[in-house]
Amino acid sequence: MTIASLALFAAVYFAAVATPGPGLAALVARVLAYGLIGVAPFIAGYVVGDVIWLIVAGTGLAALANTFAGAFTAVKYAGAAYLLYLAWRTATAPAARGEAPPPASRGLRAFLGSLSLTLGNPKVMVFFLSIMPLVVDVKTLTPEKLAVLIALCVPIIAGTLAAYALAANRARALFASQGAMRFAHRAAAGVMAGVAVALATR
Repeated sequence: MTIASLALFAAVYFAAVATPGPGLAALVARVLAYGLIGVAPFIAGYVVGDVIWLIVAGTGLAALANTFAGAFTAVKYAGAAYLLYLAWRTATAPAARGEAPPPASRGLRAFLGSLSLTLGNPKVMVFFLSIMPLVVDVKTLTPEKLAVLIALCVPIIAGTLAAYALAANRARALFASQGAMRFAHRAAAGVMAGVAVALATR
């Protein structure tokens, strides 16, 4: 792979990651409601999910993924259910600033929740199974080339999502009053519930 082809892939991948979709909406809504507490494992779930899809696309397992489409549908619904759960907890959470997020949004649960959201996200599937092969010749990918793509993807998605999280946290700082925080919680819950419904019906 040439530097030019890697740069093209990086640009296309960044555009896909930075484009609003279910994952970004869930991340921003979560940070608006609870701040940056526990956001690292939440982002890590997205990163690992993208790496899994990259490996699936790069190793010719796309046909296998189509064969087990039912399993990915189940994962999609699990991700939607997780978002609905977060929406409910967010809508009913106390509005005091500095309130800790619900247990489901921390640690391993946060990681698994965002991982299932990514694995069942149609936007991610379309990129890796349809758009990526237009930019990268997956038939000629060796393990070394695949490792290079993974090394390129990880900082792009992690950095982009971290930037969105920081921006959302700054916006959250504008909600100084308890009433404004309550509004932020309800709005974030609405966004997450909407994303869950959109994800489940695609």
